[in-house]
Amino acid sequence: MKSFWKKSSLLLLASVMILTGCGSNNNEGAATPDGGASTPSDKPYAGTEIRFVMAVHPWLDAIKTMLPEFEQKTGIKVKVESFSQEQTSNKMAVELNAKTSSLDVMFIRPLDETKLFSKNGWVEPLGKYVDNDQEYDVKDFIQSSLDTSTYDNQLIGIPITTEREILYYRKDLLEQNNIAVPTTMDELMQAAEKLHDPDKGMYGFVARGRKVVAVTQFSGFLYSFGGQFHDGDQATINTPEALAAFKYYGDMLNKFGPPGAINMHWTEAAAAFAQGKVALFTDADAIYLNVADPSKSTVSDKVGYAMFPAGPAGAKPYNVSSGALAISQFSKNKEAAAEFVKWATSKETVLKTQTAGNPGARQSVWSNAESTKDYPADLVTVINETTKIGVGIDRPQVIGVAEARDIISGPMSAAIEGKDIQAAADKAQKDFQALIDKEKQAQ
Repeated sequence: MKSFWKKSSLLLLASVMILTGCGSNNNEGAATPDGGASTPSDKPYAGTEIRFVMAVHPWLDAIKTMLPEFEQKTGIKVKVESFSQEQTSNKMAVELNAKTSSLDVMFIRPLDETKLFSKNGWVEPLGKYVDNDQEYDVKDFIQSSLDTSTYDNQLIGIPITTEREILYYRKDLLEQNNIAVPTTMDELMQAAEKLHDPDKGMYGFVARGRKVVAVTQFSGFLYSFGGQFHDGDQATINTPEALAAFKYYGDMLNKFGPPGAINMHWTEAAAAFAQGKVALFTDADAIYLNVADPSKSTVSDKVGYAMFPAGPAGAKPYNVSSGALAISQFSKNKEAAAEFVKWATSKETVLKTQTAGNPGARQSVWSNAESTKDYPADLVTVINETTKIGVGIDRPQVIGVAEARDIISGPMSAAIEGKDIQAAADKAQKDFQALIDKEKQAQ
C-alpha cells in the first residue's frame, strides 16, 4: 500500500508538470483548490486489512474493545482470529512453513518460540520500525522482557504480558511465630521448617513439582545458586551449582511440602495456599488473584508478597515476557502491521490493558498509580523491584524447549522423591547435551 501512494504521488506530479508545461522544479508542491500546498495523507494505509492470529487470552479481550479506535484513527481494518494455544501454535507453524502472505501479525510465546521462529526466518525484525520512533519509546520497556524476544541481537517480538517469580507468604503465621519475611534461601528453609505442622494440616512450603511445568519455577532457584541450564552450546545440568539447586528445591518439597507436591501444577499449588494449608509459596506474580481474590481464597486478607529470596549467587528470579506480538516475514502488509503492533503496545494502550488486569512490560505504566490501583500495594513494590534484578529467561534456549524441560525435570523429580540426584543429573546432562548437539548439526 505504501508503494501505491508513492506511485500515485509521482503520477500526480508528472501530470501537473505536463499540464503547466514546466519541467523545472520551481513548483514546490501541487496546487490545491484553496491555493495551499498538498500534504501527505494522515492515513497512508487506509483501506488495508491485516490479519491477526492469537491464542485466547485476557489481553485479547481487552484489546478487542479498543480496536474501533485504532481502525478509525488509521483506516486499517484488523481481522482477528483466536484459537486455543495449541491450535494457534499449530496453525501458525503450518502457515509460516508455507510462507502464507495473508498472515500479518501473530502472538508468539517468546520463551518457547523466539529461537525457532528466528532460525526458520519466519519473523520480521522490528528494530527498523521502533528504534528511532521517539514517541513510541522502545527504551521504556523493561529490558529483560525485550531480551526474551531478542535473538542474535534482533528484536522479533514486542512483549504484551509479563510475569515475575515472587514469594507469597502468610502474614499472620509469620507474625504469630515471630518470623521475619525470608530474604535468603536459608531463611526460607528455616521458616518453612518452623511453620511445618502436618498433624494440624499445615505445610511449610509449596511450589510446582510436576515435571515439565516445574522447570520454569525451578529456574529462579537454579540462577540464585549460581547455575544455569546451559552455557552456549554446553549443557550445565550436573555442575556443583546446579546440583545444589536441585537438592535445595527437592528438600523444600520433600520435607515441607503437602502430600502429592511432586504432581502439582501452579493451579494445585496455589489452591493449597489459598485454602490455608501452606505457609510459603513461590510462583509467578501473574497468578496472584488466585490467592488474593476472596471468592477463591480463604486467606485473601492474610497474604503477603515479597521478593524472591537470595541464594549463594544472590536473588535471581525470572522476569519474563510470556507473550509478544510479532510480524510475519511473509506478510504483504508489514508497514500496516507495524502500525498495529506499535499502537497495541504504546504507552496509552498498555495503560488501558494493564488497568484491565493484564501485566504489561512498560516501566512508565508500572510507575503510574492508575495502572496498579487494583493491585495490593506490597505486590506493586515487589514487581517494580524485581524488574531491576530479574533474569529474562526461565527455561532452556533451544528449539526443542518441551523436550529439554522434560529432560531437566529428571533430577528435579529425583530430588523431590529423595532419590540419587547425582545419577539423575548426569543422565540429564548427557541427554540434554545430545539434544543441543543434534540441533546444532541440523542448522
